[in-house]
Amino acid sequence: MPVFRIPDNKIVFPHPTLANSDGLLGIGGDHSPERFILAYQNGIFPWSSAGEPISWYCLLPRLILYPSKVNISKSMKVVISRNKFHFTIDQHFKEIMSHCKEIDRKGQKGSWIYNELEESFLELHQLGLAHSIEIWKENVLVGGLYGLAIGKMFCGESMFSKVTNASKFALIVLCQILTDNSFELIDCQQDTNHMKSMGAEIMGTSDFLNFLEKNKLYPQANDFWKNYSNQNPIL
Repeated sequence: MPVFRIPDNKIVFPHPTLANSDGLLGIGGDHSPERFILAYQNGIFPWSSAGEPISWYCLLPRLILYPSKVNISKSMKVVISRNKFHFTIDQHFKEIMSHCKEIDRKGQKGSWIYNELEESFLELHQLGLAHSIEIWKENVLVGGLYGLAIGKMFCGESMFSKVTNASKFALIVLCQILTDNSFELIDCQQDTNHMKSMGAEIMGTSDFLNFLEKNKLYPQANDFWKNYSNQNPIL
């Protein structure tokens, strides 16, 4: 498949099925919220490095996680029952992005969260579309995640953990919130063993694309995020 040139002056994308074998669909375009929203509505996400044109990917078939099916191990249930962590929602979005950007990841040089991408997600956060889960231990931020809520889908972007189980707890909190509010799935974007260990599974190409079309019909509901606090029961 050819790699398409994404125009800077028009917010459009080729059909997701036109991506090449490694998922690359196109290169170019800008960092506007409108472009990002259209991309994520269609299962397309940016994955580039600083100083490069934006590369847009769509991996098919897709790894997804049904929030109600998140796998909580026996040991993790013990951690939760001991109230080892507490959480906040959308209180430190910029800080969560910074930690995800800066944390060392095995086998990865540098970060795909470059400054322009960070600014785009901060703007999406201000618009009420991007959200963060912040995990605390003894009043120290030790983990978290962030992503984009589109219709009844949450597009997971990145997570970090400075102590054992913190990012797992963040994902479990997210799944509880999404389940409570009738979200249908988490788009994991990339196929990772970590997400599979938490219950993620492969959704076939046609099923995923059909879901995306259905998801475009759902109204954007974001008011519920601010209603959550550490007092909401988990499990």
